[in-house]
Amino acid sequence: MDAFTTLTGIAAPLPMANVDTDKIIPARFLKTIQRTGLGKAAFANLRYREDGSENPDFVLNQEPYRHAEILIAHENFGCGSSREHAPWALLDFGIRCVIAPDFADIFHGNSFKNGILPIKLPREICDALMEDAKMGENARITVDLERQVVVRPNGEEIPFEIDPLRRHLLLNGLDDIGQTMQRGTAIDSFEARQQAAQPWLYR
Repeated sequence: MDAFTTLTGIAAPLPMANVDTDKIIPARFLKTIQRTGLGKAAFANLRYREDGSENPDFVLNQEPYRHAEILIAHENFGCGSSREHAPWALLDFGIRCVIAPDFADIFHGNSFKNGILPIKLPREICDALMEDAKMGENARITVDLERQVVVRPNGEEIPFEIDPLRRHLLLNGLDDIGQTMQRGTAIDSFEARQQAAQPWLYR
């Protein structure tokens, strides 16, 4: 998992509440267990028309938001089913941070495990950030996880709260497997002791 330290990028405004995981990645794309290649299906029902052509009215089909790394939305982002494909699709599209007033619990946890930073900020601040984002490519937003601030294009710094453990894991690029591998020496030592004491377990 890539570490998340400081991100300065284009933010896409998505002024929608209750964006469920089926909107983020429709169920017909859940046949794969690969984490890559899902970016093209992110928000598919909103991005594409029935004939497969792009919907020019959807924000992620517009410049410069095709290259957005930050998404700003309204309440209850990621509700619905618990599919981990939702953060996979966002990440494969290029989104590393989602800012919203609140998130569905399972999506919130899955985001951290896949290297996406979900930031909870009050609705009025999200609306202000959306107005910033509407200014386009020259109005980039910075997310500084080390200092726990979102920096608006005008330089204003907005603090945010995050669980200390999750912050540590993101800063160091540690998913569940990475956390386990940090204890690799201790695990090897335990197995060596166990094999010597209970060799029948290894036959």
